[in-house]
Amino acid sequence: MQGKRVLLIIGGGIAAYKCLELIRLIRKAGGVVTPVMTRAAGEFVTPLAVASLAAERVYTELFDLTDEAEMGHIQLSRIADLVVVAPATADLMAKTAGGHADDLASTLLMATDTPVLIAPAMNVRMWEHAATRRNLATLMEDGVAVIGPNDGDMACGEYGPGRMAEPEEILAAIAARISGDGPVAGKRVIVTSGPTHEPIDPVRYIANRSSGAQGSAIAKALHDLGAEVVMVTGPATAPRPQGPQIVEVESASEMMEAVQAALPAQAAVFAAAVADWRVVGASDSKIKKDESGKCPPLEMAENPDILKTVAQLPPGKRPALVVGFAAETDDVVANATAKRARKGCDWILANDVSPGTGIMGGAENAVTLVTADGAETWPRAPKTEVARLLAQRIAEALADEGVA
Repeated sequence: MQGKRVLLIIGGGIAAYKCLELIRLIRKAGGVVTPVMTRAAGEFVTPLAVASLAAERVYTELFDLTDEAEMGHIQLSRIADLVVVAPATADLMAKTAGGHADDLASTLLMATDTPVLIAPAMNVRMWEHAATRRNLATLMEDGVAVIGPNDGDMACGEYGPGRMAEPEEILAAIAARISGDGPVAGKRVIVTSGPTHEPIDPVRYIANRSSGAQGSAIAKALHDLGAEVVMVTGPATAPRPQGPQIVEVESASEMMEAVQAALPAQAAVFAAAVADWRVVGASDSKIKKDESGKCPPLEMAENPDILKTVAQLPPGKRPALVVGFAAETDDVVANATAKRARKGCDWILANDVSPGTGIMGGAENAVTLVTADGAETWPRAPKTEVARLLAQRIAEALADEGVA
């Protein structure tokens, strides 16, 4: 981090006190800190303490004629290598997600073209509120990186997710963003995404309702942690993430070929909703309706099982971690557990895609992680948040296994 500049925006929450230690750690690592404080932040830490540790003046007001003459808010927003918001309060997240610019902090976040990292901190009920979840999803879709929050005791006496990540954790995230390094740096990960289209004739095909949003979010989250990501995607409607290598395919057979071409890899996540069957001998011409009005018979054949094929590769060729998805409508966890054993993968993420859930093709997901140790149900959350949690677990698993 030697010589790298961090624009640190300190929000108005009790966790602001941790920023004093964060500033010390950044400077110890060789970084330079330009501090910005919201008006509310001054109720928790003083500008004098922040300035003393940063050895830089603290910026607090948008309409300061001296600042506008010497360093306007546009210039201030772009001098850094990384913008860090800690604590990122519910209010600051809402302002940023909504594009508000009514004070110095929110204006800087609107004006910057520099990467942004936020460290959320708030009461557990505020963190779990639907508005905060929507704002988090919007921020992550806009390319904002997130560290934390952690589970723990709150200043208000409650316990749960909402504690700001510790200064050491934030420093590691800063170093990863600035240096391009990260917990899965140097590791290759394959992610499949979206539906497949199995042709009937030139104008018709068999498909499913997958949007590809979950696979895209997983690919981006792993890329943000430093992985070399190859995303093999069917014709999904979700936007393609920036950063990963994107391989576009149509059918299950094409996806199988693309996955095999992307090997070897340290991990593989099979989030695509691959069609189980294809039409044998798809017509080169549009099939016409005859006078009888009867549907012409379609002969079906089983598609290649991509997850099973990769999971059962011999040692040395098989990724160290193979993760599948199980989209179910009945007996979700039981069916996913059986699928994990049948396919031979390490983890399965099971989700209920019954029509009433709105998960297939929707913006949120509710998954149960099934491993050799049992089943762990995660709260329903935006698909970007599910992706972030999964990427962190993958990073921890690869680190524990010492995968090179």
